[in-house]
Amino acid sequence: MTAINVPTREDVSPANQVIFDKLKSSLGMVPNLYATLAHSEHALANYLAFQNAKSSIVGKAREVVNLVVSQVNGCEYCLAAHTVIGKMNGLTDEQILEVRAGTAGFDAKLDALARLTRNIVLNRGHADPALVDAFFAAGWGKANLVDVVVLIGDKTVTNYLHGTTRVPVDFPAAPALPV
Repeated sequence: MTAINVPTREDVSPANQVIFDKLKSSLGMVPNLYATLAHSEHALANYLAFQNAKSSIVGKAREVVNLVVSQVNGCEYCLAAHTVIGKMNGLTDEQILEVRAGTAGFDAKLDALARLTRNIVLNRGHADPALVDAFFAAGWGKANLVDVVVLIGDKTVTNYLHGTTRVPVDFPAAPALPV
């Protein structure tokens, strides 16, 4: 397979150089997967707009979706990144492992979210109606359901990009799930 390089600032278009500068300023780095998006003139800006769009799923809940999707899709890059971000959003190491396995017994509302997210991804969008009902019974609404599906799409983009390119992971590796 032809290796896909991680472009440097000098390798990308002027518009992407501006985005690199903003990322470096706000994050202290340009994550390799974001840099890889910059092989395209438009993908990085489009993806960041998609990822940063307003959502009713925020904080810990957003990281539940990100971690579950990345686990089901086997994306070591996104698991590493969202383990770090999950901790920044208040999830413990133990909770992150539980969420990656598709449950969140420590919080009933997040548990319904984790179970539904896993089911949606495993069944390629064909959710089990009982899990949708449980999601609503846990206190989530219709807007939340739509936003979960959008977040699944967001995370699937980067999962697939990493799965295709295999660019180096520049976050601490996520621990393996216990067997």
